Amino acid sequence: MPAFDIQVNRKNFHDYKIVEKATPTADDLADGQILVKVDQFAFTSNNITYATVGEMVGYWNFFPVSDDWGIIPMWGFSDVVASKNENVKVGERFYGYYPMGSHLIMSPKSIKPTSFMDGIEHRQALPVIYNNYINTKTDSSYSKKGEPIQSLFRPLFTTSFLIDDFMDDNDFFGGKQIILTSASSKTAIGLAFLLAQRKGAKDLNIIGLTSAGNVDFVKDLGYYDTVLSYDQAEQIAKDQTSVIVDFSGNERVQASLQIHLGNQLVYNCLVGMVDWTQRGGKGSAAQNGKFFFAPTQAVKRNKEWGVAGFQQKLGMAWMQFTNQIGDWMTVQNTNGAEGLAGLYLPMLDGKVDPKIGHIVQL
Repeated sequence: MPAFDIQVNRKNFHDYKIVEKATPTADDLADGQILVKVDQFAFTSNNITYATVGEMVGYWNFFPVSDDWGIIPMWGFSDVVASKNENVKVGERFYGYYPMGSHLIMSPKSIKPTSFMDGIEHRQALPVIYNNYINTKTDSSYSKKGEPIQSLFRPLFTTSFLIDDFMDDNDFFGGKQIILTSASSKTAIGLAFLLAQRKGAKDLNIIGLTSAGNVDFVKDLGYYDTVLSYDQAEQIAKDQTSVIVDFSGNERVQASLQIHLGNQLVYNCLVGMVDWTQRGGKGSAAQNGKFFFAPTQAVKRNKEWGVAGFQQKLGMAWMQFTNQIGDWMTVQNTNGAEGLAGLYLPMLDGKVDPKIGHIVQL
């Protein structure tokens, strides 16, 4: 089929379209550029967050099309199908940040055997962490069989790792109860896993809030000390210092937790927008929180630990986490543009099973 993008109306996320276009070739490349064909990527609630905070954080700027329409970024794998760069060969496979579509022209720079940075002009003001592409043939953590897990969890787990590190770096702001909303989301699960590893050294009570239908699933993970549905949130102890890590973006949940915890709420960390339709506007309860931007903590640790040191620590945690994912998650494949379009609205509306990891194959 021809090349395509799926574009989303930036004012109305339920309005989307499949845009077919001529398949690019080597003739479309400038010197030093490459053309990749996107092979597969994960589609999770994290991608919906990219859309909902796209104007604020700049996610629409990675693969721009117009002021009215945008392309949601995805994490996955591509193959080089044409190259005018002597240091990047046709047939090489790279993991990284791609459009919700089939092809991408890139301008590699800082090329190493392990990776390159996309040097295309419009991406240079954007966070470096999203512009790095990893060569699978030199990636020690890569396996062909493990591609779905890498696509589904590696970027989310990196965020989990950075939140956990940020909290520990600040001694959890004195909090003893760590409350995770949207506890069934993949980033929350990764964070709960990491927090659970700290319980030998830290006196923490890890509480997961989730929808009533997901309570049993979240309990069975074994990472949370307590799992409650949202309408049971009043059972959370009010006499303990508490930290909220909010993946839901739900204004009602934010307001009720802030009222319930009162002065015992010592830090309110805003991360995701899983329940994006219920987020508040200016003057909302969420204004009392602080938005967590993962690249900021990554830059800090890269400076302090060095790039190699950061990757080593992240890699060790990643291997521990991935060793037990198969116990609770099933990978489900969706094929082609029409299949992706059919998955988009259920993901947007939060109508997907948290036990299923969705991989889109193009």
